[in-house]
Amino acid sequence: MAAYVHTNSKGVTYYLHKQDVTLRGGKQYTIYFFCKNEKGAKGTPAELPSNKTVTENPRNGFLTVKNK
Repeated sequence: MAAYVHTNSKGVTYYLHKQDVTLRGGKQYTIYFFCKNEKGAKGTPAELPSNKTVTENPRNGFLTVKNK
């Protein structure tokens, strides 16, 4: 599976990854995060879900995934 690729305003390319985690109450939850490397992260490469959007912090170029 190919990862979603996003280049921030500073010109750095990031790849979207996801990982299933278990919360304290036992509930399963999927987290999304960006890495500079497509492979080698703890999660698996992922496509951007249709109900999510990518936002960028204008000061430091940090990318986050948020609900629409």
